[in-house]
Amino acid sequence: MQLRPDQLTQQLAQRGVRPLYVIHGDDPLLTQEAGDQIRAAARGAGHTDRQVHTVSGAHFDWSSVLASARAMSLFADKQLIEIRIPSGKPGKEGSVALQQYCEALSDEVCTIVFLPRLDRQQLASAWFAALEGAGVSIRIDPVERKDLPAWIARRLQQQGLELASGEEAQRILTFLADRVEGNLLAAHQEIQKLALLHAPGTLNWEQVENAVLNVARYDVFKLSEAVLACQSARALRMLEGLQAAGEAPVLVHWTLAEDLRALWRVKDALQQGKPLPMALREQRVWGLKERLFERVAPRVSADELAALVHAASIVDGVVKGLRDPAWPQDPWQALARLMAQALACFKPVYATAR
Repeated sequence: MQLRPDQLTQQLAQRGVRPLYVIHGDDPLLTQEAGDQIRAAARGAGHTDRQVHTVSGAHFDWSSVLASARAMSLFADKQLIEIRIPSGKPGKEGSVALQQYCEALSDEVCTIVFLPRLDRQQLASAWFAALEGAGVSIRIDPVERKDLPAWIARRLQQQGLELASGEEAQRILTFLADRVEGNLLAAHQEIQKLALLHAPGTLNWEQVENAVLNVARYDVFKLSEAVLACQSARALRMLEGLQAAGEAPVLVHWTLAEDLRALWRVKDALQQGKPLPMALREQRVWGLKERLFERVAPRVSADELAALVHAASIVDGVVKGLRDPAWPQDPWQALARLMAQALACFKPVYATAR
């Protein structure tokens, strides 16, 4: 059974505790909250004997996991067993052990398996299919920037806090989202802080601005998505945030340049008569980036993309210490110029769409 995180509370209330839960995803806050809900329900159902097994390395003793689930006496408390696999790769022995574990599930044992975000190969593996088929699977997806204001609004309501309707509410939510983007744990802490500082009721702009810190944690991959989406202000803010956080300019350039080169190769494939879906698959473009490529690639000229790739090659030298008389010597200034050139190239695409 597959569940979204927001369906877990209802499932636990209506159907009680199931023998097996699988939580997979990278966000620490949402993963922790899902685990806490299951633990609380399990304790309420009498699962008071808790054991935690963390799979580390190829020589992990899987027999101990199987043995602990079977080691019950007539007077033993029900067990809550947590199996943590930080790498998402149980290995050959672990794959067999997990499948055996699923075949021997009991109502006397509630098991929670924690996994990171899984790729397609891992999702299609025999061991994950056994886990998902035998229990409840909860996939923790990241909250994207466009969904973050609504997520914050719901969390504020849970604390008894509301925002005035209209433009001020949108201004506050945008302000909050900008400062906690990519860091849901910090977002949760800021909302908790607002609840401590102010009684239930309506918050105004001044109260929020005075209380909230800038705790955004920017991701180099999200920067590239912001550029492809032609979100100029957000892209500039993210670049400044990455610089302030001490991120390596080489990594920032590599991520942006890789997407520009992929976009150029997709355009070249289109000119050769290949269908867009095939061109995207060949360049291994998936998810949100796939939708951005679908929008941009057909509408930007090959010459424009070639110029961007050429500019990216110059900036590659700048960030590695090579000078170019036509470009800034500072790596971050060169990256800002490259980003501005890309944004100017993509802007007509989105202006036409509007």
